Amino acid sequence: MEKNNSIIHVILTGGVGSRLWPLSRKSQPKQYLEIFEGKSLFEMTVDRNSSLADNVMVVGNVDNHHLSEKVMNKSKTSYVNIVESTPRNTAAAIAFAAFASNPEDILIVTPSDHIIDKIEDYNTSINEAILKAQEGFIVTFGIIPTKPETGYGYIESKGDKVISFREKPNKTTAKEFISRGNFLWNSGMFCFKAGVLLEELKQFQPDIYEKSKSVWESSKDGFLDLDLSLEIPSLSIDYAVMERSKKIKVVPASFSWSDLGSFESVYDYLVSKGHTVDKNGNMVIGSEKHTVFLGLKNTIFVYTDTANLILQKENSQDVKDIYSELEKLNSDLLN
Repeated sequence: MEKNNSIIHVILTGGVGSRLWPLSRKSQPKQYLEIFEGKSLFEMTVDRNSSLADNVMVVGNVDNHHLSEKVMNKSKTSYVNIVESTPRNTAAAIAFAAFASNPEDILIVTPSDHIIDKIEDYNTSINEAILKAQEGFIVTFGIIPTKPETGYGYIESKGDKVISFREKPNKTTAKEFISRGNFLWNSGMFCFKAGVLLEELKQFQPDIYEKSKSVWESSKDGFLDLDLSLEIPSLSIDYAVMERSKKIKVVPASFSWSDLGSFESVYDYLVSKGHTVDKNGNMVIGSEKHTVFLGLKNTIFVYTDTANLILQKENSQDVKDIYSELEKLNSDLLN
């Protein structure tokens, strides 16, 4: 007989990582690339939470669930597999996990493609969040920022109270946030009782609630029906619940965190792990070949079998535009 509530680690694996093209492709999204000390980001996510949770759930899609299965087998972890037939954003993905749980279960929801260091601080934050979740709050993790980053959303906070959620800012606004001192990076990690999250979703987005519920109820071995899924509105959990609910708390977290969403953040991470750069800060990713940069500074050369990318580190956020262009052309280079 299972105890009436478990702590479940829910791993969201939906993203393609368009800002990391050509490393990240539809057939091999960034969370599965074994370029981080011989492990993938996904595997590191599983490892990091294995001591904190009783069970694991993986919410993926038809394109990547076989890649997730490899990782789970490698780490010898049994898990509940939820396979979306089409991406419907994070509100639906999280709703599926909540429907698959008991109402009293506590869910720790994390993306599969983040890098986290200072694990003791991480464990402390998770345990603090679990206590608040047991009291019926929906907890979001706000990272104490280290620089005026424009690639993240922010949470304006006072203690554990959320004053507001803010979209990704421009450089000036980001600097203002940092100088005000009560803004945190929005990490996209959450902790809550399954039942509490579903009640709030039902209140603020009844359509997503009802349609996700019927999709979940008609699922077969965790595989979700395409036609029914297409009816679910595609909204982020932030917009659907976090920005509206009165039950939100934030845990200001001091663990070191990056979503590795851009080549600039990959560069910083690799440098911290001893990856070579030349005296002008130039780096090669994906090739062992002797490469010389002449008259260039802070340039990243990304090598793959079918496509190369050469960029200024400062232009990292623009890679998604290249991805969008290739998408319009229906290019094989995305696969």
